[in-house]
Amino acid sequence: MEQVTAFVNTVNGIVWGVPMLVMILGVGLFLSIGLKLMPILKLGTGFKLLWSGRDSSDDKHKGEISPFNALMTSLSATIGTGNIAGVATAIFLGGPGALFWMWCTALVGMATKFAEAVLAVKFREKDGNGNHVGGPMYYIKNGLGSKWAWLGTLFALLGSLAGFGIGNTVQTNSVADAMSSNFGVPNWITGLVLMVLVGAVLMGGIKRIADVAGKLVPLMTLFYITAGLAVLVVYADQVPAAFQLIIHSAFNPVAAQGGFAGAAVWAAIRFGVARGVFSNEAGLGSAPIAHAAAQTNEPVKQGLVAMLGTFIDTIIVCSITGLAIIVSGAWTSGETGAALTSFAFSHALPMGNYIVAVALAVFAFTTILGWSFYSEKCMQYLFGDKVVKPFRLIWTLVVPIGAVSSLEFIWLLADTLNAMMAIPNLIALALLSPVVFALTREYFAKQKQLNAQG
Repeated sequence: MEQVTAFVNTVNGIVWGVPMLVMILGVGLFLSIGLKLMPILKLGTGFKLLWSGRDSSDDKHKGEISPFNALMTSLSATIGTGNIAGVATAIFLGGPGALFWMWCTALVGMATKFAEAVLAVKFREKDGNGNHVGGPMYYIKNGLGSKWAWLGTLFALLGSLAGFGIGNTVQTNSVADAMSSNFGVPNWITGLVLMVLVGAVLMGGIKRIADVAGKLVPLMTLFYITAGLAVLVVYADQVPAAFQLIIHSAFNPVAAQGGFAGAAVWAAIRFGVARGVFSNEAGLGSAPIAHAAAQTNEPVKQGLVAMLGTFIDTIIVCSITGLAIIVSGAWTSGETGAALTSFAFSHALPMGNYIVAVALAVFAFTTILGWSFYSEKCMQYLFGDKVVKPFRLIWTLVVPIGAVSSLEFIWLLADTLNAMMAIPNLIALALLSPVVFALTREYFAKQKQLNAQG
């Protein structure tokens, strides 16, 4: 087992190394320039479309779920342990400057997420039950042609395996730890409760997952943001200094202080980018699987809604966590992961650690639901419609295993598979970028014409 762990560790170092970080940022930057910074400039348009896309009763549009619920399903899988534990780990390993590089990753990641959703809607198919299915495996197969089909199969294989780690057992383990340390709930009880809840939702398929995500995700995100802002109000006098520290640390090494071991600039970049991608999943190819089910006839409209996922996840939620950790001085405490975020919140708010524990539990629960859909669609692509029901049963039964297991190896393996998923997806995005640029130009030219007539 030690040899296997050592091997996976080596692969992890390669796939999350410089080439991967350059590839993720490079493709995002290339798409941002090709789109003439449209995702950043049209942020307001995206929010307007999101608000108007709440209604799913319009039968004229192809798809199973509203554009709003498609984003909530994708956010259910992205807003999770990465926003609470991932940001804290990035700051612990890379210093406050890591937050700056997370922001940079998100700004170019908006273009990546936009392109993913545009292609997902453009090249989606219908399965045997008449439901729309899409994502990297379909836009590779239908967009790049049969000679690239193996790349789509590789993505589906990696996605189906990665989900059991990053989207299932790792999430359950995080909830069990939070419930045990804050409320004294035994891990096995947390595992069983989660298994029942997950099973109840999963048996209803994408529509039920989307309904649950559409209600839980906005509520929980607002609750967490409000608590985070309360921490910032308590330490309001420290906020300007925190921003200065973040910018300075992004380009200068940070000396060891308190329980913080010190960090070089490279560490800030590496952990900021890696944890940023881990959190918002821009470039990994997971989110477009949810957006492919949206009720829309217009790929660019769904792309404008999809890019908000990266903005909300990283620019808003991750920033709240990171700033709370820095303004409270918790980043020099020597704590890491969710414990560091708990430490920061509990110093400012009377029940701060309980707030973090509840947020972590709900975010992790919705992540299990979102990732179940991603992995299911990957399995369906590989083995056909007959695999759907057995998959949902296996996914549900695996949930309690994560609650009672030691997951160091699973974390490592899932993190490695997650990075490997990005490779086929980023290749496809680069090769299909002319399609994205053409569809975007056509859409905005049409909108301009309609406005002129109006």
